[in-house]
Amino acid sequence: MSNTRELFDTMTAKAGLSSDVLANAVDTLQECEEVVTACAMGMLGEQDALHMASAISRDLDCADVAGTTRRILTRGSGPDNSLISAQVEACLLACERSHALCSQHAARHAHCQMCTDVTRRCADMCRQILGELRR
Repeated sequence: MSNTRELFDTMTAKAGLSSDVLANAVDTLQECEEVVTACAMGMLGEQDALHMASAISRDLDCADVAGTTRRILTRGSGPDNSLISAQVEACLLACERSHALCSQHAARHAHCQMCTDVTRRCADMCRQILGELRR
């Protein structure tokens, strides 16, 4: 995270968030994107993959939304944070939806347990960002 924070320290447009908050968010989003993508691929390889089709779809949605959110937070938006707020809200929803289905499979599949953990952390981070943007 220190490299990410150092990067944000050099930037002037930071979406009204501290470098530490942004760095944590970007790193959490990167991890989320990677883990939910890997979980979706893991589910595709399971014998009951057809039964997990909805969870796979939600994981892939979450990965796409997390990646987009990471890029938007990285480049900032100047004084108007309305797009960032909307994107972070979308990310929160995507994480919650992925978490809801993967948690049902977590006891049987390690990748789903990892996905459940990271989507919970990412959703918590989204709530933190939204709280700071609303101040």
